[in-house]
Amino acid sequence: MVRLLLSFFLICFTAPTWADSIQGLRVSSDNQSARLVFDLDNKVSYKAFTLANPDRLVIDLKDFQQRDKLTIPSLINTPIKAVRYAAYDQHTLRIVLDLAHEVQYQVQSLPPQKEYPNRLVVDLSYTKAQLKQSIAAVKDEALNKPAATVTNKVEQQQKVIKTNKILPRRDIIIAIDPGHGGQDSGAIGAHGTKEKDVVLAIAKRLAKLVDKEPGMRSYLTRNSDVFISLRQRIRRARENGADMFISIHADAFTNRNARGSSVYVLSSRGASSEAAQILADRENAADLAGGISLEDKDDLLASVLLDLSQTASLEGSLEVGQTVLSGLKRVGHVHKKHVESAAFVVLKSPDIPSILVETAFISNPEEERKLKNGSHQNKLAHAMMVGIRNYFQKNSLPGTNLPQQHIVSRGDTLSMIAQRYQVKMADIKSANNLASSEIQIGDVLKIP
Repeated sequence: MVRLLLSFFLICFTAPTWADSIQGLRVSSDNQSARLVFDLDNKVSYKAFTLANPDRLVIDLKDFQQRDKLTIPSLINTPIKAVRYAAYDQHTLRIVLDLAHEVQYQVQSLPPQKEYPNRLVVDLSYTKAQLKQSIAAVKDEALNKPAATVTNKVEQQQKVIKTNKILPRRDIIIAIDPGHGGQDSGAIGAHGTKEKDVVLAIAKRLAKLVDKEPGMRSYLTRNSDVFISLRQRIRRARENGADMFISIHADAFTNRNARGSSVYVLSSRGASSEAAQILADRENAADLAGGISLEDKDDLLASVLLDLSQTASLEGSLEVGQTVLSGLKRVGHVHKKHVESAAFVVLKSPDIPSILVETAFISNPEEERKLKNGSHQNKLAHAMMVGIRNYFQKNSLPGTNLPQQHIVSRGDTLSMIAQRYQVKMADIKSANNLASSEIQIGDVLKIP
């Protein structure tokens, strides 16, 4: 009996709680190095080592378990081919970076600071031998090619620079879709509150936040009490050049105790049915595959192009959905802890990351009261704005006005960063509300 009680005590008080996981991953790079920043739930104890044939960097996180799918940002222009992770044993989460070649690496943990949580920072750089080899290759090319060829290359680069300066840059456009409207009132609360009214109020607050964001502009699919069909909402967003689509609703259920926010993305079944419809009517669905017309493509090529576009859109939808849900968790209760998927028609644009936010249960009297409150509406709008901002910080769009960013690494100074981006230190300080020139490793600076 004593032995049984002792075993029970050990199981209860020594088993890991699995409370800690990775919140997100950010990647930045230049010609010589790359930096990965893992945002963590808690302080981490870790071990890092490399493996060869093929080259890999392995990082073991003690007492971590990844509950949610980790969104992997673009790895273009980095020495990383892929990022993988899995439970190595009962107490360890193992991260594996598949590398294109051998690298020098440095791993460090950082405590919470300002709005940033605990972080694990991984710096990768070329080895000295690789740098020498790269420099030698450039010299050989310059020496062995005729002077005219080198001159032509320089002239071509100068033309590209001039052209880029001349071409107008555009704002990122966020399509905000207040659900229902007109004769379609949506769900109605116990005290007569109509879904169509509160979601329009929240949408307008979100639009104001988007319009205040540098490099962004909002578009409301409706800004008054009018009825718009679901397909028209998608069409209006596309016609206005939307880069993201957010549909805002308020949930309802027969059980008045049901409560909390939810975030939805398109289900795979919904994506498949939409793809079939588009491919069946390609002539009337031109430019729906990432801006590429399907009308003149054969069946196989059209299917592949559409699949690529849908995959990228769904991945983007899931990424922004997870960030919005994290923000909503700080506002109040969430109905589901993970992003859900469903075949909502308004989410079926194949080339625009799209999410549907159920802000609360209007059928719950307490949540109905909150939905009518301007302060709570602002909190919901801010939670969605955080998701929008974070997505485009990690997934920049070429040719847009969204400010550049720089993740501060070891040895960086504000003057060096200003020189690198050819801007004034005072402008960087102003853009980031810095009272002094002091910066910390892991800080994300807006570059004006």
